Amino acid sequence: MKQMTQNFLTQLTTLPALFPVNYYLVQEKDGLTLIDTGLSMSRTNILQNIAATGLSLHSIVLTHAHGDHIGSLKAVKDAHPDAQVCISARELELLKNPEPYAFEAQKPIKGSYPEKLPVNVDKVLQEGDMVGSLSVLETPGHTPGSISLFDNRSKIMIVGDTLQTRGGLAVAGDTRPLFPFPTMGTWDLETGIASAQKILQYKPSALAPGHGRILPDPLPSLEKVIERAKRKIR
Repeated sequence: MKQMTQNFLTQLTTLPALFPVNYYLVQEKDGLTLIDTGLSMSRTNILQNIAATGLSLHSIVLTHAHGDHIGSLKAVKDAHPDAQVCISARELELLKNPEPYAFEAQKPIKGSYPEKLPVNVDKVLQEGDMVGSLSVLETPGHTPGSISLFDNRSKIMIVGDTLQTRGGLAVAGDTRPLFPFPTMGTWDLETGIASAQKILQYKPSALAPGHGRILPDPLPSLEKVIERAKRKIR
């Protein structure tokens, strides 16, 4: 287990050397928000770090519903029953019907989706919603219902698997040979490129991905990887 704290954000990581799976604690004035819940083996790390803050957990936000992002969801919810579980409307619909809508890329949905979430959803998120200091952005591509979260205080963007930094910065679906796994679970690269361009417009101070280290001052690198990804679909 590994952790790194930056401004209001703590990055927690399971399997940092082999297959880094990140999840994040965001500190607010009145409590904590947890972004993703990692693998089932992540539960102790999450719960110990929550306890160490002395703050209550108010929200659990899922960037998407792949197994490596919801693995400790039930354990965390059981330990903090008052925390609101939040997920995007589109991702919630995918759990009921794992088929693309007519207006979306007609490609198969990939990755390890459960038949249903192990807990009830308390809040369904859409573009522009707020969770504490975090603005919700719909950033489909890795999955149709993926979201990112922009901290309006620090300007850090938590991107889930929309972007990766492990193996080199990349848009999900643009394979990085040193860490190809996000591509294996990615639904549509072209949609992901549009989402990466959307993230770029926010001029984030750092990118906090689901796999890899937090990347500070990401704008020049992000512009380059967007252009690289575009060449893959021409």
